[in-house]
This record gives sequence, C-alpha cells and structure tokens, in this order.
Amino acid sequence: MLTYAILTISDKASQGERADKSGEIIKEIFQHRRARLVDYQVVPDQMEAIQAALRRFSDDMGVRLVFTTGGTGFSDRDITPEATRGVIEREVPGFGEIMRVLGYQKTPMAILSRGISGIRKKTLIINLPGSSRGVRESLELIMPALEHGLGILKKNIEHENTV
Repeated sequence: MLTYAILTISDKASQGERADKSGEIIKEIFQHRRARLVDYQVVPDQMEAIQAALRRFSDDMGVRLVFTTGGTGFSDRDITPEATRGVIEREVPGFGEIMRVLGYQKTPMAILSRGISGIRKKTLIINLPGSSRGVRESLELIMPALEHGLGILKKNIEHENTV
C-alpha cells in the first residue's frame, strides 16, 4: 500500500488563524485510493521547518510520496521550492511543468506557481499550490503519471531488496 504524507506550509494555518483547506482536499482525494496517510503536518514558511519535515518523512519514516501545499508563489515568505530543492537528490520537473501549462488553460495565474518536484532516497516530493482549487486541479492533472512514476520507484526498491 502506498504511504504518503502532507506538509502544509502556511504561517496563518500554523498559527491557527486559518483552516488548512488544501491539505484536507489532498486527504479527501486519496481516501478512495490504496494509500495510507502516515503524517500530516502544518508548518510556518520557514526553511528549517520545511526541510526538517521533508527529511523526517523521507529518511526516518520512509514515506513513498510527500505532497506539500503552499509557499510556491511570489511573496518573500514563499520559499517551499527552495526548501524542497535543498533536500531532494534528483529533480522531476515534469510535474511542475504540466501543472503550470495545463493549469494556465483554466486560470492564467497558474504560471505564477514556482512549485518543483523531486526524489529524495525513495520518496517522491511534489510541491502543490496553496489554493484548494489549485490543489484539486493539479492532482487531477498529474494522477496518471504519478501512479506510473511511483510504480517505477517501487520496482527499484524491490530490485534492491533482491540483489
């Protein structure tokens, strides 16, 4: 069964000033799939907090898939892509590219997202937008390729265990 974690990056949500609708949408979409949520965290827009959570999910918990939501815009506090880039070992640019290009067909604002994706150890990390609408639309766009990519990562894990 696929294990996944959600990391919401938001100063206001981390302080209880705003509900985390985007994180809830990710949970809703994955509740009908063969997937188990192993952790769900809300952290402020702080480099150390973001990177520590991503490392813990990958290194300590061995989570296969991590979704971040928030912190991908133009604000000075929006540092999720930089924090992610600091922990991944290999970039997977296609997810961000397709979310921006096809998202643009629904709203021109989609091209303003700076989200990236990459692999750390055997964990795929994907930056999603912070808006609940952006999260839902982005997941719909990437789901077919996401399932295939995770299958490849799983085969790599199984191959390592049999060698």
